[in-house]
Amino acid sequence: MVQHRFVSIGECMIEMSGGEDRQYRLGYAGDTLNTAWYMRALLGADWSVDYFTALGADKYSSDIKAFLEANQIGTSHIRTVPDRRPGLYMIHQADGDRHFTYWRDTSAAKLLADDKDVLAKAVAGASMVYFSGITLAILAPRARGRLLGAIVRARDNGAKIVFDTNLRPALWTSPRVMAGVLTAAASLCDIVLPTHGDEAPLFGDKNVDETADRYLELGVEEVVVKDGAGDALIATANERVRIAPQPGANVVDATGAGDSFNGAYLSARLAGRSLREAAEAAHRVARVVIGQKGALVDPKLVSL
Repeated sequence: MVQHRFVSIGECMIEMSGGEDRQYRLGYAGDTLNTAWYMRALLGADWSVDYFTALGADKYSSDIKAFLEANQIGTSHIRTVPDRRPGLYMIHQADGDRHFTYWRDTSAAKLLADDKDVLAKAVAGASMVYFSGITLAILAPRARGRLLGAIVRARDNGAKIVFDTNLRPALWTSPRVMAGVLTAAASLCDIVLPTHGDEAPLFGDKNVDETADRYLELGVEEVVVKDGAGDALIATANERVRIAPQPGANVVDATGAGDSFNGAYLSARLAGRSLREAAEAAHRVARVVIGQKGALVDPKLVSL
């Protein structure tokens, strides 16, 4: 059997959720990890799914690796930085919504692109490489350059490059830097998955079509514009498809909705589904995810 390889690059953090009576549940999450989780759940046995990040040499780093391996997500290329630890965040409820407090200044993942050789090996032989705006935001400028250089070489060697812009203004030094880096990164990619509501304030997009047009003009082949409860727009140079999510979803926890959408969409496309079929599958999976607590739901609950 021919083995294809999907590589997701980013930060896996320790998540503390719950908080009722000061009792918290420990879990693991991160945008690129969430997407890798759904890729593993939905791709066939002819695909391997690897996660590339940097972790420490501590118990919690070991626990993260064990968790990934137990769920058939490869860890063999993860970089170890002995004097660093995983980032951590806590979730609390206020005013009917979830709020997040982060401790990530000394996160090992911020150094994931500091070893050029490890980075090159992590993407070598990949069929598809996936990263996000958060992946870029946590890196120092030179490290961003190393990561993008490795991604260009992976594309030159035949990999499809996929990018979720995933804007997090608090992680960037300025809106100008954020816009410039995200635009430069997108120009290297085959598929870009932006969220219109996040992009509009930064780029001035009046609607989902303007968001799609901006990325198509950079040379991106396939743009998937998410819009919350609104229609998703999938655009190529020759085709535009609008797909609405099914109404009446029971929203228990919206965490990971966009990441699961991405995983389902990409899995469907890799399985040969059309733009329309892939977007419909993505909405179905996201609907299941928002009906459960947490970003990572039981793989048995989702299907294309």
